[in-house]
Amino acid sequence: MADLHWETFPDANAVAQETVQRVLKSAEQAIAERGVFKLVLAGGRTPEAAYKMLVEQHKDFSKWEIYYGDERCLPVENAERNSKMAHDAWLKDFDFAGIFPIPAELGSATASAQYSETIKAAMPFDIVLLGIGEDGHTASLFPGHVHDTTELTHAVADAPKPPSDRVSLSAASLGNSKAVYFLITGSGKIEAVQGWKAGKDLPVATIKSASGVTVLIDEDANASA
Repeated sequence: MADLHWETFPDANAVAQETVQRVLKSAEQAIAERGVFKLVLAGGRTPEAAYKMLVEQHKDFSKWEIYYGDERCLPVENAERNSKMAHDAWLKDFDFAGIFPIPAELGSATASAQYSETIKAAMPFDIVLLGIGEDGHTASLFPGHVHDTTELTHAVADAPKPPSDRVSLSAASLGNSKAVYFLITGSGKIEAVQGWKAGKDLPVATIKSASGVTVLIDEDANASA
């Protein structure tokens, strides 16, 4: 696909390093042009590695706004929440223009409705970070699930992996960004990647952006069968 760009790196660390450099470059440009940089975070090991690298940059993040692509409906301090991981890995150490976690502790329906209003005022984003699951899901958009395409966010009540209750930005919202980056690492992702390349009906394939979608992938995940 012309709007899907694949870039391969030696390993997960290289993917994280490249992510950091692209985020910093985009932030500099966005702040120069509009005075604010809007970043949507993903969960997962490779994003977490990137967040820890951002700590080492010692940058001024005071004009950055932080949002989330999805969240598990768990208590705020639960270690399985994406917001908790990002807070501990990076956000707690700096001042930001705004940090907007999904209030998933309120339950999927209430949290989805509230976050829809939050992101409606924020879009378009500057960068959206995403991952891919071994089943081809991204954020909390899972294979076989059908959602109202007019929604900005989705209340998920039947996720195939625990916890079943989640909140996810919709495919349309995730694609409403100046740049969308998928961070894909590890041999466990090979089958999903091959399915995506082969045109299978997977949630990852529903993410479209006017500026295209870029996949930053390591050699292990991009290996041939």
